[in-house]
Amino acid sequence: MPHTEVNGQRLYYEEQGQGEPLLCVMGLGADARAWALQQRAWSAEYRTVVFDNRDVGRSSYVDGPYEVADMARDALALADELGLDSFHLVGMSLGGAIAQEMALAAPERVRTLTLVVTYAGTGGWGPERARLLSAAMTRMSREEQVDFMMMLCFSESFYEDERRFAGLRQILLANPEPQSPEAFARQAEAGGRHDTRGRIGQLAMPVQVIGAERDMLVPVWKSKELAELIPGSRLTILEGSGHAVNLEAADELNRLVLEFLAEQRAGAAA
Repeated sequence: MPHTEVNGQRLYYEEQGQGEPLLCVMGLGADARAWALQQRAWSAEYRTVVFDNRDVGRSSYVDGPYEVADMARDALALADELGLDSFHLVGMSLGGAIAQEMALAAPERVRTLTLVVTYAGTGGWGPERARLLSAAMTRMSREEQVDFMMMLCFSESFYEDERRFAGLRQILLANPEPQSPEAFARQAEAGGRHDTRGRIGQLAMPVQVIGAERDMLVPVWKSKELAELIPGSRLTILEGSGHAVNLEAADELNRLVLEFLAEQRAGAAA
């Protein structure tokens, strides 16, 4: 399985497809497997790169605190290693926070930016949420951790499809590299300190913001706030979906990203 040493981390990554590069950054507690329903659709048209952030999955774990900007440097160093001088960028949840820092640090490299169920900042509420989530995860068994995060990430209607719910739950429980509670806490605390509200308006590349109507983890108004802070950005709200739009609303998410990229590519050609 491919790994590379970048920015002091050992990152696991996967590449599929050919064409313009599309770099995908996943969120809190999730690894590259969470992009499974996107990889086939997006790699049919793009060189799609997914990876495990530090402190999750098959990448290296750390032993101290860090910031979202450090995770952004990891991802930019991975892009360097893979020869991606410029790329389309998709970030989801905490991955969206990482993608914001990437775009601010290297705007000339980001062709388009898609920010999914994410936020520009949370003030004092963010660190408190991180503290309480981390404390709860520490007290739970692995099975309870999966159930707790599913409750936060999926809508009420998702639970009505019992077969789909049970199948996904088994997949999550069978993850051979489950994240430790300590690593979850480090990622959550970094995300809780994230704040680009005073800088995000500098972005000039095409930006798409996607929120979820029934998101309990990152409330939909945070997506609206983010879009308002970025001049010229496009906002779409996925009706009926919870936070895990990559799974609950995969077809809609896949279509929105592909249509946005095709539109920007056509505009650039014209």
